Amino acid sequence: MALIAVIISVCIAFLDTGWATKPTTYHSICKLKKRSADCNGRRLSSVPKDLPAGIEELFLDANVLQTLSNASFIQYHVLQNLSLHANGLELIEPGAFLGIRNLSLLTVSDNFLSLNYSVTASALWTLTYLRKLDLSGNQLTELMMGKLVQHLSSLESLSLARNAILRLDDSHFRNLPNLQRLDLQQNYIFEIEAGAFENMPALQQLNLAYNNIPCIVQFDLIQLQMLNVSNNHIEWFLSAENNASFELETLDLSYNQLLFFPLLPKLNKLQTLLLTHNHMNFYGKFFNNSNSSVQLLFLDGNIINITTQELWEENNHGNFSSLTFLDMSWNEFSYFPDYFFKGLISLLYLNLSHNCLKILNIEDREMLNTLIDLDLSHNLLSKLQMNLGSEGSLTNLRKFNLSTNNLHGLPHQFFIHVRKITTIDISKNPIHICYPYSATSPDCVTFTYANSLRNLLLSGCNLSMLSCHFFKGTSLTYLDLSNNPRLLISGLGTLKDITSSIQVLYLRNTGLSAAGTKMDFSAFQKLVNLDLSGNSLAYFPESLIYLKLYTLDLRMNFYHSLPQYFMEKQLGKSLRVIYLSENPYDCCKMGWWDTLQSHGTLRIGDMTDITCNYSSRFISATNIPESVHHDCRWLTTNMALLYLVLILPTCLTLLFTFIIVFLIYKEKILQMLKSRHKKPSPY
Repeated sequence: MALIAVIISVCIAFLDTGWATKPTTYHSICKLKKRSADCNGRRLSSVPKDLPAGIEELFLDANVLQTLSNASFIQYHVLQNLSLHANGLELIEPGAFLGIRNLSLLTVSDNFLSLNYSVTASALWTLTYLRKLDLSGNQLTELMMGKLVQHLSSLESLSLARNAILRLDDSHFRNLPNLQRLDLQQNYIFEIEAGAFENMPALQQLNLAYNNIPCIVQFDLIQLQMLNVSNNHIEWFLSAENNASFELETLDLSYNQLLFFPLLPKLNKLQTLLLTHNHMNFYGKFFNNSNSSVQLLFLDGNIINITTQELWEENNHGNFSSLTFLDMSWNEFSYFPDYFFKGLISLLYLNLSHNCLKILNIEDREMLNTLIDLDLSHNLLSKLQMNLGSEGSLTNLRKFNLSTNNLHGLPHQFFIHVRKITTIDISKNPIHICYPYSATSPDCVTFTYANSLRNLLLSGCNLSMLSCHFFKGTSLTYLDLSNNPRLLISGLGTLKDITSSIQVLYLRNTGLSAAGTKMDFSAFQKLVNLDLSGNSLAYFPESLIYLKLYTLDLRMNFYHSLPQYFMEKQLGKSLRVIYLSENPYDCCKMGWWDTLQSHGTLRIGDMTDITCNYSSRFISATNIPESVHHDCRWLTTNMALLYLVLILPTCLTLLFTFIIVFLIYKEKILQMLKSRHKKPSPY
């Protein structure tokens, strides 16, 4: 009997939720799935009343609900997640959420709640269990924002992005003790008063990106773990000078106007520091003996505090012992202080690209030996000073980007001691190649001991005719030799030591031509991506048809046509992407083009750019006029007649001329022949 009673109770509860009254997959307007109702984009002007009473999620985005009237959700008493994004919502009446006290997630972004914010605030205050609220894109000012959230003490996440907030003070977030995430990006904030965030002791993530903040001084949010103030106008970032232990792990100061390296907390847990796109430099070398201090005045109410800051004090940049990711690209650094890198004992990724570095000195023992990715591209480097040894610097480096500098070579024995490196980019450098007599010079490059190297970029280095064993000892899978116009004039002999391993090969603009160049790719059996663009090729390399290429680039050559049969070979079975534009194809020899277009698995990456030549006119290959096809067919089928028509008049003219000349000079010709061949008669 007890078991029967339990079963009856469960059935009654099930019927009471409304889920048994109608199949959950059917509704006249909304899509129902489990305990979720999707009513997005249905042109609804009011909340549906006939949904199952037991729904926990209701999505009403992109409708036309301008007003939420009282008791709009009275029958959905277990609702936990409600989304009203982009409805043109202007008013939420005070009793709109009556009956759904357990609502924890509410999204009302991209509406017009600024119009009746004080009434809407009364409705929000009834949501005593609300944990996440999205008010972004509602044209709210700081006064409206403060009114709407002042009694939502249960909030853990709040988004106020894309509003009209100008300034913040301690009155705007008075009663949010549990708030952990606050998003204020894309407003117009230009002033943040002291204590604006002190009423949020649990705050961990703060996003102030895309505002108008001019500086951050006396930063003292000890509990904060993530701060994003990118894309502002910040010229100064100064932490409070105390011995407090900050929880800060991520700091994004990118895209600002910083002139000096930020003054970070002395005790922090910083792991990611983003400083890209600023105007920072170190100035100690330039102002050694000058007055190097500046006095900063801070106004707190009626009290003025004066702080003296040493501008050129290069060892005052904070504690970096836990930092793993540091991006200082796109600044104006011309050098780094002697001890700058010494405290980076956990660093894995370092980006110093797009600066003004001429010499980089990391000669100290074990400096940056945790680093696996170093980017020094787009500088003015002419020399690298490194301590290379069994316990030297960069011993764990995997990826090294040196492109676009002024380097002639790498440090002596670089690949002997940096044994874990897999990728190196030396493109766009005037590098010199090491020959036997110069193998110990730091001003040349050799890959003899680069056993770990897999990816190598040497494009735009003005290389010419490398030795046959230049890549001996490597097992390269990716090689870019593009834009070295004289490199492969004599053929592919330079690559013979990597034919068994190479998978991606870029040979754009390397001097390959049909005349006198031997191009045998038959040994490149692992090749999947080949770029032959920008050369002088007029004939399709026959050896390619036996490869299992996935991508092939033949742009900017001198092809008049391509063989149709290559799609029937191994190449046609594996090829998925091909590039063919900027070649002088003959419009009357486009049979191969139809074959490519009809191939089911092949994508022509630049189809709209491919043209063919007909009577000195370039026509789109995808839209050749029927008149051109007709002319081409006539020329093809009547070629013998055409030759006859062209040759016959010439032959007749020559024959007629010969006959006339013979008749005119007949007697003279006969006499001449007679005199020349006359013989005495025997008696």
